[in-house]
Amino acid sequence: MSKVPTTVITGFLGAGKTTLIRHLLQNAKGRRLALIINEFGDVGVDGELVKGCNDEACPQDDIVELANGCICCTVADDFLPTMQKLLDRENKPDHIIIETSGLALPKPLVKAFQWPDIRTRATVDGVVALIDADAVAAGRFAADEAALAAARAADPMLDHESPLEELFEEQLGCADMVVLNKTDLVDADALAHVETLVLAETRPGVKIVRADHGAVDIAALLGITAAAEDDLDSRPSHIDGLDEDHDHDDFDSFVVSGDDVADLDALLARLKDLIAEHDILRVKGMVAVGGKPGRLVVQAVGPRIQHFYDRAWLPQEMRHTQLVVIGQKGLDRAAIEAGLAGVLGSVDA
Repeated sequence: MSKVPTTVITGFLGAGKTTLIRHLLQNAKGRRLALIINEFGDVGVDGELVKGCNDEACPQDDIVELANGCICCTVADDFLPTMQKLLDRENKPDHIIIETSGLALPKPLVKAFQWPDIRTRATVDGVVALIDADAVAAGRFAADEAALAAARAADPMLDHESPLEELFEEQLGCADMVVLNKTDLVDADALAHVETLVLAETRPGVKIVRADHGAVDIAALLGITAAAEDDLDSRPSHIDGLDEDHDHDDFDSFVVSGDDVADLDALLARLKDLIAEHDILRVKGMVAVGGKPGRLVVQAVGPRIQHFYDRAWLPQEMRHTQLVVIGQKGLDRAAIEAGLAGVLGSVDA
């Protein structure tokens, strides 16, 4: 029997992975897709956003959420049993899509496809790295080479990169295709600069596709036929030669929960201030807005904050506000919670 093709979609926090997957589901063209969605944090925001967006292409039973930990660190405990259950189904999916956490290293996940019970039944059709063109253009992932050179000159033992830069390199180095997303937010010169940076980190022959709001033709993303698990040696990683485990001690994550928000503008303004003050990398979650029947989705990447009502609150749901906050190590949780307390009513620590 032929192997079930699997696409691994990687990309840093807020690059637009979930938006891309929603686009795939809405344009599945008859394919039955299964999703494995991995999130860094206890609250499954991404899974909630894709459920029901195309029931025919991806029934809710075919959406598996792995929360509170990066899939690359829990391969044996979480990923392999999940894959086995999908592959054991009588009605197997035509294609499996894995959305990794924005902090995940893709190579350990690809290597897991060499596991005997997976190898004979599934293959990595391709690793797709999603890049936030605006964030890269703003220098979020680029090291200050002059400052780094000066620091190394002062301390010969210093030979490490920033955690953001390292993740950027890891995700690009393993990719079979790179999607430059959010290109509508940058001008032509900035986009050309971003492509130059991306090309420097990708392997020869890797295709770069430009996109706005994750709109990429499904035929381009699915059907790469890379068999990436058989091509690991060409995919460089900072953990090559190590035990291949890594932690996320460079990052902090927590959830702020609260009641109905009385003043949405006040919440957005407070978030903007807190993001700037604490250099928060990512905020995402669902907000209950007083007097509104719809569930508000809030997505913030650095200083950019987007929000939209995705659907009405369901009768069986408790109206509740939950925001996942992610930043680099040392994030002042108490100060951020205190800053949100006034606009969330009461805050559950």
